[in-house]
Amino acid sequence: MTRLLHINASPRGEKSQSASLANAYLQQRKSRAPGLEIDVLDLWKEHLPDFDGDKNAAKLSFFGVGTMTPSAQSAWDQIVAVTQRFIDADEYVFNIPMWNGGIPYKLKHYIDVITQPGLLFGFEPERGYFGLLENKTANVFYSSGVFAPGADKKYGADFHSTYMDWWFGLVGIENVVETRHQPSILTGNPAGDLERALERARAAA
Repeated sequence: MTRLLHINASPRGEKSQSASLANAYLQQRKSRAPGLEIDVLDLWKEHLPDFDGDKNAAKLSFFGVGTMTPSAQSAWDQIVAVTQRFIDADEYVFNIPMWNGGIPYKLKHYIDVITQPGLLFGFEPERGYFGLLENKTANVFYSSGVFAPGADKKYGADFHSTYMDWWFGLVGIENVVETRHQPSILTGNPAGDLERALERARAAA
C-alpha cells in the first residue's frame, strides 16, 4: 500500500489557497487509487520538539564533535521518532504559502528537526552532502499574495520554492512536481485564477 504524507504549512484552514490546491490533488489522487493511505501532518497542531542544545550535541557527534551522552541520546530518540514518520512515507504533498519571501516558520522548524545526518542525509569530506531518501515523490503547492515568477522585484523575491528545491536535493527527493497559484491577490480575476490553479492541481494527480 502506498503511504502519502500531506504536510500542511498553512494556518488558514479552509481559507488557505495552498491547502485548497493540495486537497484538490488529494481528492483526485484518492479517486484513482482508493487504497492510498493518506497521513495528514498539520504543522499548526503538531507538537514538535525544540532543537535545543542536547539535540544539537547529538547531531554534532555524527561529525566527530563530542560524544553521544545519555542526555543527548534521549534527545536524539525524540528526533528519530518524528523523522521516522517522514521516512516511512512513499510520497509527499506539501502546501506552502509564501511568508516574507520564504516559507512559514512552522515548516522551517519541522525541516530543522528532521534534516539529520544518518536519517535524511549523509556527509563525506570529498563527496559533500548526499541524500539518503530513494524513490520518493513530492507534489508541492505554492501560493503567494503578490509575488509571481518573473514579476518585477518590487513585488518580492522567491526564497520560497528555491529553498525547498535545495532541501529536496539535500535529502534525495528527486521527483518533485510543483503547482503554483501566484499571485492570489494582485490579479484581475482572483476566482478564475484560483479555479485554473485547482484544475492544474487535479491534473497533477
